Amino acid sequence: MIVNVQEARYLDGYRVWLKFNTGESGEVDLHDMIFKYKVAEPLRDAAQFKQFKLDEWPTLAWDCGFDVSPETLYERATGKIIEWLQ
Repeated sequence: MIVNVQEARYLDGYRVWLKFNTGESGEVDLHDMIFKYKVAEPLRDAAQFKQFKLDEWPTLAWDCGFDVSPETLYERATGKIIEWLQ
């Protein structure tokens, strides 16, 4: 299964609502990732975090160079495991 993000809306904090090409949707909290990776450091400012876009994959991406794979977002939002990733 190839998963991509079709729609994304900022909720609050580091949470985003996502709709996938599978028709499923859900919320993700990216707080742990934002504070784990140095490249995401600018996104600790909520004003910067809100400025995400959908890139060519499509998945969430920011101008600072940080992005999150659509598969990771799907697993976090739906609680389902993508078998081929295992």
